[in-house]
Amino acid sequence: MREIRQHTVSVDDGAQIHVFESGQPGGQQVLLAHAAGFHARCWDKVIEQLPATWQVFALDLRGHGRSSKQPPYEWSRFAQDVLCVARHFNLQRVIGVGHSLGGHCIAHVSALAPDLFTRLVLIDPVIFAPEKYHEPSAWSPDQVADHPVARRRGQFASWQAMYERFVDRAPYSLWRPEILQDYCQFGVLPSADGSTVELACPPAVEAAVYITNFDTDIYPLLGDIAQPVMLLRAKPRDENAVEMDFSSSPTWPELAGVFQQATDVSLPELTHFIPMQAPELVAGYIAQDGA
Repeated sequence: MREIRQHTVSVDDGAQIHVFESGQPGGQQVLLAHAAGFHARCWDKVIEQLPATWQVFALDLRGHGRSSKQPPYEWSRFAQDVLCVARHFNLQRVIGVGHSLGGHCIAHVSALAPDLFTRLVLIDPVIFAPEKYHEPSAWSPDQVADHPVARRRGQFASWQAMYERFVDRAPYSLWRPEILQDYCQFGVLPSADGSTVELACPPAVEAAVYITNFDTDIYPLLGDIAQPVMLLRAKPRDENAVEMDFSSSPTWPELAGVFQQATDVSLPELTHFIPMQAPELVAGYIAQDGA
C-alpha cells in the first residue's frame, strides 16, 4: 500500500480542490482526472501498478469527492481547475491521464498549457462527433431536477450497504470488486447528523455535469495538441443506444484523426468503464508498455 498525502488547493474562483499525492517527489509525474460522478480514489488500483518511484497526483474535480460543491459545473471550468492544480504543484513534463469527463479535461488542459504534458492517455474521453456540439441540447440548466441522474439514490446506511446494493447490478457487476469497494468507500461523506452516508458527488451535481457536456466544444483546440496521444475506446455506441448507456463508448470513433499524433486503441471487450475493469491494462498504457 502506497502512502497517500492529501492536499487542498484553492483555485482562482475560491473553490477548494482536493488532491491525493503518492510516490516519490522528483520521479516521473502523472496527473489523473476521473469520470463524472466518480472521485480520485477510483484510480487507486491503477496507481498501484505504476512504478513506485513515480510521483502521482489524482484530484477530485469540483462537485466530486472532497472538493467544493461549488458551481459552475461547466466542462471548461473543470479544465481550468485541473490547470490551477498543476500550476500549484509546479508540475512539469507530466503524463496526463483522464477517464471520460477527466479525459475531456486533460485534452482541454493540454491545449491551454502546451508545455505541461509530455503525452496524454485519454480513456474514452466522451468527445462526441463534431456535429453534436452544434445541435440543440436536450436539456437546459434549469432542468437539473428533472434529469434521471438527479433522481439517483444519494443516501445509504453505510458505504458497505452501498457496495452490497451495487455489486450485482450492471454496470458495477462488471467492475473489479476491489475497485467497486474503493468507489463506495471513498465516494461517500457522513450525513449532517452522522447516521448515514451521502454520495460525495450529489445526484443533482452529477446531473448538472451531464447537462453541460455539450457546452464546451474543444474541437477548435484539439488540432493544436502536439504531444503523443494514446486514445483508449470501448466498442462504439450503437446509434439507437440510450443517452446513459455506458456498456459501449460515447467517444467519436474518428477522434484520433483530429490530433497531430494519436494512437487509437479499440477495446471492444470492455465497456466505457475501462479503468474499473482492467486497471493493469490502463497502467500499462500509462507506463508505455501496454501495447
